[in-house]
Amino acid sequence: MASNTSVAAGLAQRYAGALYELADEGKALDAVLGALKKIEAACAESADLRRAMNSPLLARKAQEAAVLAVAQAMGVGDLVRRFLGTLARNRRLAAFAAIAGAYRDILAAKRGETTAEVTSAVALTDAQKSALEAALAGRAGRKIALDLKVDPRILGGLKVKVGSRLVDASLQGQLK
Repeated sequence: MASNTSVAAGLAQRYAGALYELADEGKALDAVLGALKKIEAACAESADLRRAMNSPLLARKAQEAAVLAVAQAMGVGDLVRRFLGTLARNRRLAAFAAIAGAYRDILAAKRGETTAEVTSAVALTDAQKSALEAALAGRAGRKIALDLKVDPRILGGLKVKVGSRLVDASLQGQLK
């Protein structure tokens, strides 16, 4: 019997793969990536949106209407709005974060990049981003795509995850 995490990962891969194919056909790979990041940021900021996307108590139609209204207000493109509608109808909105991450991974792999998840206490400047990309690319031996997150709880420094390897150079990690 497969574990729940492997089932969820497989589900995320299938949906992300389908979204990638549609975005590739429509020449909208970067537009879809930008829309997914917008929605992830909105979910991070809004507990109400997270609840609406994750609640099994909401009817499918209500969940779909809510997420589509938010996407419309954010100016998300038609492809991603239709994709969100499909997720809502299939009761898969709770897997949105995993699907978005899988989409980023697929896109990076197709471009010959490696995705590095970088968490910092404050937003990085363009110079810091460039220096970090160069340092990570030198280490990895290939182009690096940064997936930047801000988490003030780490107090300072960075957490960098490339593949299965995590380097915790945060103040929070050092204090622990």
